[in-house]
Amino acid sequence: MRIVAFVLCALFSTDPALAADCNAPAAAGVDWQRCYMDGRSFIGDALTGSRLRETSFQRSDLSGANLGKVDGYRARFVSARMRGANLDDGLFSDADFTKADLSGASLKRTDLRRARFFHASLRGADLTGARTQGAEMLGADLSDAIWTDGVRRCAEGSLGQCN
Repeated sequence: MRIVAFVLCALFSTDPALAADCNAPAAAGVDWQRCYMDGRSFIGDALTGSRLRETSFQRSDLSGANLGKVDGYRARFVSARMRGANLDDGLFSDADFTKADLSGASLKRTDLRRARFFHASLRGADLTGARTQGAEMLGADLSDAIWTDGVRRCAEGSLGQCN
């Protein structure tokens, strides 16, 4: 009976060190997995290498923030302001950037597979080396953005695709 109790405790207990701390201050390497950060300001904050899986940043301001090497799988940035943010080398597959302002942002080598950019602004953004397979860009403004090949610059008025 003790063995069964031990096994059950081991299976269902969680290590507090592995749990997300939604009250932790913004810092590189922070674990905010599944936290709600809606409407908050993170202007210029360094969140490099942070764990932001399934975290919500709806209507938040991340302008100029460093989100390089972040794990942002399925994170929600709906209507977020992310002008000039650095998302280089990040994992943002299945993330939602609907109506987000990513003007001038750097998304070099970022995994954006199946991400949603409905009516988002990527004006002047750098998508060099980004993986965009399956990404939804309906109505996204790609004017003056550097496309994934690192060479082509999208024409003014490019909506939903790089022309």
